[in-house]
Amino acid sequence: MLAVLCGETGDAALEVCEELGALDVALCRFARKLTREPSSMQEEDVVALRAVGLDDVGIHDAIQVVAYFNYINRVADAAHVDPEPDMAPYA
Repeated sequence: MLAVLCGETGDAALEVCEELGALDVALCRFARKLTREPSSMQEEDVVALRAVGLDDVGIHDAIQVVAYFNYINRVADAAHVDPEPDMAPYA
């Protein structure tokens, strides 16, 4: 389900996903934007996380987790680390 939320289907997938609460949807949107368009992050992105209950520590943690996964995935891609068994092999 998270792949759908962060995939090419866009915000429509977020709106129809009733299994997730507002916090999870906001975190998915934040993570997707930070991953795909980091230079376009604005104060409004942080405000959206505050609106669903995150404080400064929670927002900092979210940023750190997203940034770490982006970093480690890029390192793994560059080094051609063996993918997990359920992942497609490198081309």
